[in-house]
Amino acid sequence: MSDDNTPDDDFQEMLRRMLGGEGAEQLQNMGVDPAQMQQMMFALQQAMSASGDEGISWDAAKTGALHMANQDGTSISSRERADLDQAFQLADLWLGEATTLPTTGEVPKVLTRGMWVEQTLPVWQELAEPVATSVADALTSALDQQAPEEMQGMIQGASRMLRQIGGTLFATQLGQVVGKLSKEVVSGGDVGLPILPTGTAAIVPQNFADLGAGLGIPDDQLALYFAARELAHARLFKHAKWLRLHVMSQVTDYARGIHVDTQVLEDLAERFDPSNPAELQEALQSGALLPQQSEAQQNALARLETMLALIEGWVDVVAADATSRVPSLDRIAEATRRRRAVGGPAQDALGALVGLQLKPRRLREAAAMWRAVGDAVGAEARDALWDYPDLVPGASDIDDPSALIARLEAAARGDEAPRDEMDDALAQLLAEAEDGGEGPEGPKPV
Repeated sequence: MSDDNTPDDDFQEMLRRMLGGEGAEQLQNMGVDPAQMQQMMFALQQAMSASGDEGISWDAAKTGALHMANQDGTSISSRERADLDQAFQLADLWLGEATTLPTTGEVPKVLTRGMWVEQTLPVWQELAEPVATSVADALTSALDQQAPEEMQGMIQGASRMLRQIGGTLFATQLGQVVGKLSKEVVSGGDVGLPILPTGTAAIVPQNFADLGAGLGIPDDQLALYFAARELAHARLFKHAKWLRLHVMSQVTDYARGIHVDTQVLEDLAERFDPSNPAELQEALQSGALLPQQSEAQQNALARLETMLALIEGWVDVVAADATSRVPSLDRIAEATRRRRAVGGPAQDALGALVGLQLKPRRLREAAAMWRAVGDAVGAEARDALWDYPDLVPGASDIDDPSALIARLEAAARGDEAPRDEMDDALAQLLAEAEDGGEGPEGPKPV
């Protein structure tokens, strides 16, 4: 090798020799255990041929997720498609009586599990990438510390390839999580997050059939209820154009605040076998690498849970009103609530990927608030609260909606809205600012 070679060139040349059958003598001279090195070389073989892009490759995630999703078939019968299309049409008609938010104009979709993976995986990657990068960086550091002294220069020069190992392991874990999720979700809005394009409503017939199998409820009634929920979700996100970015920003901001527990990772690195990364994958799956939430993350989580509860609570109320003609409505709604209470698919997915444990504890209270607001001021004033972020109710309104209702009732009468503590505090600040407008040198310039 020439003197102009970089450490990365040296490392790759060494890899080629080892993988080409010339490694025994080289390994012996370096004093490194040949069996351990050969396992590591096998894991790095693909990384050698990768491009110079240091970002994480998500190919393993897509391959793994589609493999799981397509295990039980990929077809949708013409009968299933026709029944769900009919349910969507009728539910959309009924929603016109339950909400003033307009229809999306989009054609609802009937998806296979594989199609659901294809359409939602970009969003899961966006949510997971901050943690995946942290895992890859921490793994690089840990392996660097464990490497023999005579290999330090070459290991440092090959950091891109080592990062790809960590990134690939995380991508593989993401694929397993999303693949499992594809077998559980009933509809696009089932996970509570906007994982489908704005305005899109969708149902996964394979999982829909599994859900209804043990409930003893006619399929046509289940279809109407879930179609109404999906279309309500779609109408809400289509109307409140700010909402999708707001929710996704809260999730990604939380994820970016995560730091991998390097002590746990270093302990794993001592036993790490690149050709058999089961232990690291188990750590990723269990969340063992994600330390306890910081106070800032706990506050962010509380805000996110409140917003998701507001979204789901509004959807619950609107869907229930739209499907009030369905004989089994109460049983279907209760089964849906229980499904969420025991741990919905989104909780498992987000918990494994970013340590985000979303609880449905505020959903019932949020639904009760939306019901009270609608009863007091009507659907139009209720739905108008989604027009702008500043109008959306907060956690205190979920706890006690009386002040919110009083403001809306006053606005409907054309009266001045009742004052609250925030109004008083703002008035005091303005008064203090006005009093401070003149000083020893006279009035301050405007």
